[in-house]
Amino acid sequence: GRDLICIQSMDGMLMLFEQESYAFGRFLPGFLLPGPLAYSSRTDSFITVSSCQQVESYKYQVLAFATDADERQDTEQQKLSSGKRLAVDWVLNIGEQALDICVVSFNQGVSSVFVLGERNFFCLKDNGQIRFMKKLDYSPSCFIPYCSVQEGTINTLIANHSKMLNVYQDVTLKWATQLPCIPVSVKVANFQDLKGVIVTLSDDGHLQCSYLGTDPSLFQAPKVDSREINYEEMNAEMKELQKIIREATKTQDVLPESEKQGDVTVTAEVSPDLDEESQAIDSEVKAGTAPSITVKITIQSRVTAQKPSLAVCVQAPLSVTCDQFVFGDLEPDSSETVVLSVFLKENCSPSDLEGTCMVSYTIPTELNPEGIPRVAQCNFSLPLKLICFPAQPSKAANHKLTIDTNKPPISFVTIFPDFVDPSEGDQANALGFEFLTGSKTTLLASKTSQRYRIQSDQLEDLWLVTKELIQRLEVHFKKQNCKDFACTFSGSIPLQEYFELIDQHFELRLNAEKFQELLSERAVQFRAIERRLLTRFKDKTPAPLQHLDTLLEGTFREVIALADAAEENQANMFQAFAKLKSATHLVIMLISLWQKLSTDQVAILEATFLPLAEDTQELGWEETVDAAVSYLLRTCLSKSSKEQALTLSSQLSMPKDTSRLKKNITLFCDRLAKGGRLSLSTDSATQQAAVMPGGCATIPESDLEERTIIPGSTEMFSSNGQITKQKSKP
Repeated sequence: GRDLICIQSMDGMLMLFEQESYAFGRFLPGFLLPGPLAYSSRTDSFITVSSCQQVESYKYQVLAFATDADERQDTEQQKLSSGKRLAVDWVLNIGEQALDICVVSFNQGVSSVFVLGERNFFCLKDNGQIRFMKKLDYSPSCFIPYCSVQEGTINTLIANHSKMLNVYQDVTLKWATQLPCIPVSVKVANFQDLKGVIVTLSDDGHLQCSYLGTDPSLFQAPKVDSREINYEEMNAEMKELQKIIREATKTQDVLPESEKQGDVTVTAEVSPDLDEESQAIDSEVKAGTAPSITVKITIQSRVTAQKPSLAVCVQAPLSVTCDQFVFGDLEPDSSETVVLSVFLKENCSPSDLEGTCMVSYTIPTELNPEGIPRVAQCNFSLPLKLICFPAQPSKAANHKLTIDTNKPPISFVTIFPDFVDPSEGDQANALGFEFLTGSKTTLLASKTSQRYRIQSDQLEDLWLVTKELIQRLEVHFKKQNCKDFACTFSGSIPLQEYFELIDQHFELRLNAEKFQELLSERAVQFRAIERRLLTRFKDKTPAPLQHLDTLLEGTFREVIALADAAEENQANMFQAFAKLKSATHLVIMLISLWQKLSTDQVAILEATFLPLAEDTQELGWEETVDAAVSYLLRTCLSKSSKEQALTLSSQLSMPKDTSRLKKNITLFCDRLAKGGRLSLSTDSATQQAAVMPGGCATIPESDLEERTIIPGSTEMFSSNGQITKQKSKP
């Protein structure tokens, strides 16, 4: 009936308390730095990992009868004293520092000691013998053994620094899931009727309760004996079942009715003006202070909404002052309002100025008083002036685009009142934009033709201005009840410039792999030198270090320099991916205007060329887009049954170069130019060849390889991405 407490101090002392009374204290031998500590009730022992990278077990009885900590003496004096020396029960060398120790006993009479190392995961018997160990190919952050599903095995959760949570049964990986943050502690808990909730705590204090769901059903319906069908009995049975279903849907109220979907609504109102005093936090924009704009979000509820929480998402490099809000239960006909600011955090332009608000809540019913989860969301658009400001138009530029319309040009005073000085009147036919990153874009309106020109020194900077121009023109003519307004593009798709951005991004991905390999090599070297130095220091007869300390310091500096270079490369890759997404949006818009694609076809284009919100080394943009484009070339854009019969691999891996991707994109545009149409509906021949897209082989294309010229006029893409027309001579 007493509480016994053991406290480990920074100097290696174990202090034992009975309730509030201090019992005794003991110093651990050979102590340098404190490690994880656990108590095994079955063997009545304390288990820890020492600075010698050894798992050590000390029995409580030995601790109690050893020399008292207040009378700590030298080794020789301790031998002569009356007290007993502190002796270790058992020792196991694991060769690395431990992150955590856990002692569990799920089977009667059998307990296991789990040790999570920096690169390995150990399971020991209570006498120190290894039951099993697992080498990890990632850096773990925390773990918890939680249950024994099969007799003789133990299930364990291990979280890592890649935001992944892995479920192991002994050494076998059973499941893996993605987490929103890196946890520093993980537990499995039961809350009321919900069992197996995974509770994680991040280093910045975010507590999350997650649930993996239910076990898959392995039931298979048995084969029925074939017999003659009695249609009259079947009709009678069907009517009876339909009657039961109707009665059940009338009386039960497990889920809210469909008309209650709009019980909670969320609206976002963006301020028309920028904030007088910028609310930007930790912005890396180099051009002075980054402006911010206020967004007012209102949640209205017509019924009782339990546990509402609001999440606000904007696309990086944009950021918000606060992205998560938690409210108390909303009463019927009540509302909550929050105000936040959006600003540009990184020193690169975003590819999208859209934001999303999502409210999650639960609505209780009679049969489910805890509530049915529901989600309401809305989108909001941020103004262009958040990331750029008016500037002097520039005459010269490296990249130019011309957008044709079927209506006379509109003065920029009318469609861009927030960027044009009203004193210029209707004569303003040139408009300059300067982004916060320092680049400039110029917009020109023709005085004689129905055309607009957008030009800039950077291809990716054309996207947002072009999108803003088309949107504002559509809004202007919609207000005038003009329904036949249309924009077209008749120039050449800038594929060569687009390919340069792809190569820049891919080169940074290759650099990231090289840095990772070099870091791994230097880390192995660093640990090897550490082991040799530790051996020298522990040797009873002093020996010269032979410059091992100098080598250790040099290796440490190399590791730090490589880590800094890898971090800088990661930041450059983030900016390159943002530029690539902007250029991809531009290419999609130009193709849709050039081929007059429908909304569904534009959606297919966006799903093909913009499949990833984030770019990682494991799954990158290049291999994903290559697989999607190859799939379209083999289905809706195929020219023969041979191409449809080609199979696609089911694995995605980082390619050696971008030549195949660039060839497939060029071929994709060439097929569209020759009348190909995007569609996900396939005929019977295509259905036989259609498989899930993956890594794919190069497509043999006779038109691009042989370049045969047929009589008449043909239209194709040249090597630099321009459309050229050729006529054969008679």
